[in-house]
Amino acid sequence: MKARIEDIVALRAVSPAGLAAYVRAEGWEKTDRYGDNSDVYVKRGGPELILPDTDALADYAVVVSTILRLVANFEERDELQVYRDLVDAESDVIRVRAPATVDDGSIQISTGVDMFLQARELLLSAACAAKDPRASYRAGKAKDAAAYMNTVRLGQTEQSSFVVTLLAPVPPNLAFLQGDLWPVASEEPFERRVTQVLTSGLLAAHNAAEKVLRGDGYTAFKQVITNGVNANLCDSLGVLLEQAGALEVSVTWAKTRPAPDKRLSVKFSQSRAPIFREAARYFRSIEPRQDERLEGYVVSLGRGLFESSGHISLKTFVDEKPASVKITLDGPLYRQALQAHDNKTPIALTGELVRKGQRWELEKPENLEVIDEDAAEN
Repeated sequence: MKARIEDIVALRAVSPAGLAAYVRAEGWEKTDRYGDNSDVYVKRGGPELILPDTDALADYAVVVSTILRLVANFEERDELQVYRDLVDAESDVIRVRAPATVDDGSIQISTGVDMFLQARELLLSAACAAKDPRASYRAGKAKDAAAYMNTVRLGQTEQSSFVVTLLAPVPPNLAFLQGDLWPVASEEPFERRVTQVLTSGLLAAHNAAEKVLRGDGYTAFKQVITNGVNANLCDSLGVLLEQAGALEVSVTWAKTRPAPDKRLSVKFSQSRAPIFREAARYFRSIEPRQDERLEGYVVSLGRGLFESSGHISLKTFVDEKPASVKITLDGPLYRQALQAHDNKTPIALTGELVRKGQRWELEKPENLEVIDEDAAEN
């Protein structure tokens, strides 16, 4: 028996824009107005549809129910399937699918939790890259990306394989609705650029992993940073593959802002997990870390006879591992560091932490402060 949608609140969740976008995408054409608040849509061999252009009508839910029934019968589909397409019509839909599930589509709870978390991280990495393509991003630093993620919703679960569904709203393409050509990628709104970067990043990461197997090494990944490939994306792919065994990520474009291809899908095998993990480590090693605060002891220092600035080595921790960081300081800061060295007191500095070969360097150092250990203990 096919499901019927009768809940008024659920029916009112379908927007007039979603209704119109869906029927246009499926081949119906607007032919005439019907009264003050509706349009007539027709399709060869299909039923005539009268679509409201406002949800302020008292019988809006009844009208949506009628349209649902007509479309579902014509397409020989369940009303629930058509309903989901209508509700999602104004969003780019990202599906992260784990094919390796048991017969009922269930999955281990720890794996399921990781899939939800890493699906979010995949999209967040694309939001960061859409604004500023880089090798790595630090949590909490990309405010625009964080604001965008607050607009994304979790979609309903699906039958068969375990699927995490993310609904990313995008503004409607008013020019395309008038019959104009597809927009230039650079002219798309930020919300659409995010999902475009996600798809380009996934494709580029997949191809880079294949090139690594053919001997290209780190170069294969370094060349696709501008495509949206970064440490965050690679880390998420690595975790998902380790947990789920295999992975398929797909994007279905919003019907209110269509793209030349309705859907794009990228599949990954579990054997690529170590490659993505190593790529993430490599990306983090080459990306300068902005506003990094280091605390430690000055273990060596020196400067030229006629130079005001000097070099110090700070014994500290990087990624919770002991490290010696080289820092060049101007005259006043160098004198503070010299005094701290003589007094055997720790200091703190903020700057841009950069990996150079086997060494760490802190560039653009500022805000040197001498740490009062006695005060810290109290």
